[in-house]
Amino acid sequence: MKTIEEHIQYDLDHVNDPTVSSAARRHFKTELVELQEYAEHHKDEIEAGDHHDPNALELFCDLHPDEPECLVYDD
Repeated sequence: MKTIEEHIQYDLDHVNDPTVSSAARRHFKTELVELQEYAEHHKDEIEAGDHHDPNALELFCDLHPDEPECLVYDD
């Protein structure tokens, strides 16, 4: 996806599509919740023009900032 909005719409379309398997709908629903939460946490950045589609690490670190793989050290 090019933007977070496109990704949210894509997942929403698949969650609401009855032809999609229940396992796939669960996956899209989980991803949709994470994307919506990310969008809420970064609302100011999105309004300022940063509409990038976050990768899995960005989503994970947004929800778990204290995990070792998310920590940033200044030397």
